[in-house]
Amino acid sequence: MDRKVVLITGASGGMGREIAKGMKDQFALALHAFSGNIHEQQSETIAHFTADLRNEEECKRLIDEVVKHFGRIDILINNAGISKSAMSWKMSSEDWSETLSINLNAPFYLSKYAIPHMRQHEWGRIINISSVVAQSGFIGTSAYAASKAGLLGLTKTLAKELASSGITVNALALGYFNVGMIADVPEDIQAEIIAEIPMKRLGDPQTVVGTVSWLSTEASDYITGQTINLNGGLLS
Repeated sequence: MDRKVVLITGASGGMGREIAKGMKDQFALALHAFSGNIHEQQSETIAHFTADLRNEEECKRLIDEVVKHFGRIDILINNAGISKSAMSWKMSSEDWSETLSINLNAPFYLSKYAIPHMRQHEWGRIINISSVVAQSGFIGTSAYAASKAGLLGLTKTLAKELASSGITVNALALGYFNVGMIADVPEDIQAEIIAEIPMKRLGDPQTVVGTVSWLSTEASDYITGQTINLNGGLLS
């Protein structure tokens, strides 16, 4: 495999689908989904994988299967995520645990099992998809905000642990984009959100695609442990 191999989790969702579409001409793609349909068709450089990221053994199996199929794993994009909305005093323990399992535990487990393969080649990229909500909070998102904030701490620690191994670890703190979870937000709330964004519009996923693609190249080799804010000026 001449191309770098990228594992994108949550590739059946709106943002994952856009990232896969934007990277398919330059990278070999290992596309993960839990149960949804993956848009990109399988080929010599694109393969589909399923796994329940709530389970550590499933995360390990996913990494093992990607390496078995492509012979290596160079880039891990922890994109899969869920949001269970409820006021904190009404949130069930099940919803709290599931949100933390997918949004925080899974990126840790996937990194844990991918890192030895990256260290073997003395090169790697881990890119964690976090959220502006991790930095600002938002009513009804206690589990989501906590999980995405934890992801920022994980990013900084892994970056320091892996800096001497040729592996960079960065996070994107996404604002509000016109794909993905925004579809679950009522239109009146969307209007309120847009009014708070200095650019007065939702983001285009190509901003995310371009940033992720660049972080996956040699040109970004001096950037690690960073939280890159893509939010239209919502937070500075």
